[in-house]
Amino acid sequence: MRVTQSMLSSNMLRNLNTSYNKMSKYQNMLDSGKKITRPSEDPVVAVKGMGYRIDLDKNEQYQRNIREAHTWLDTTDEALDQTGSALKRVKELIVQAANDTNTTDDRQKINAEMQQLKEQLRDIANTRVGENYIFSGTHTNQPLYTDKTGPQNPAITTGGQKAIEINVFDGIPMNINTPGADLFKDIDDFMGQVTTLLQNGATGTEIGNTLGLTSGGGAIPGLDAVYESTLTVRADVGARQNRVEMMENRLDLQEVNVTKQLSVNEDTDYAKTITEMITQESIHQASLSVGAKIIQQTLVDFIR
Repeated sequence: MRVTQSMLSSNMLRNLNTSYNKMSKYQNMLDSGKKITRPSEDPVVAVKGMGYRIDLDKNEQYQRNIREAHTWLDTTDEALDQTGSALKRVKELIVQAANDTNTTDDRQKINAEMQQLKEQLRDIANTRVGENYIFSGTHTNQPLYTDKTGPQNPAITTGGQKAIEINVFDGIPMNINTPGADLFKDIDDFMGQVTTLLQNGATGTEIGNTLGLTSGGGAIPGLDAVYESTLTVRADVGARQNRVEMMENRLDLQEVNVTKQLSVNEDTDYAKTITEMITQESIHQASLSVGAKIIQQTLVDFIR
């Protein structure tokens, strides 16, 4: 096979173009910090990168859900703490009122504070996070009590005491609300009975009986019962707060791991890339030098 001058020139130019392309690729990797700039350069790396980014987007959404769960549960815990404090004050007043040395006027003064505590407890039952009532079940746009003196909202007590769940991880829902109709109904019934006894001039013994697990009203729970119910509900909220914190730590670890995997998959290894680029530049310079020697002189050079 005869190798012509044209063939030598064409092969040299083709190889030089290939060399330029390789150096351009390494330069782009150094400039962008990424192994590829187009999916066509390495489809496997591109597809893996898409998967890692989807995982990070989901992780970000779960972290937003975690923050929402923290807000609901922390607010609920604070409201139940206020409820417990109010019930402690109620107990102090009942013990004071049960003393038969109190006059009728004394008990009416105690009853006035009891009325205010009753309204305070209803206000707590209508606690909100933003525009959402946290004790109204799924009826978050409606208060548990329609006003300070009215009964519980019937729309809530008949069908609104359901859990509100949000996803805090893949396939892991978390209950963030605490339906409070039953708890606050027992508290409100108890407070109503105590204020009625005080208004009607009950004896110290009758007033003192309301401290027990069951009060004189039979079906109406006593102060000990409603206080224990409050503690039980608060313990449940505390358990969920602990779980949310654990899920938050898990999400943080997952974000670190996925970010690391994404970096390994896409980011440029600068030491390796610089070494390969220097090597390619050396090859390119050698190609230019050899090419200049093997291409024959033109006819004009012979005429000189």
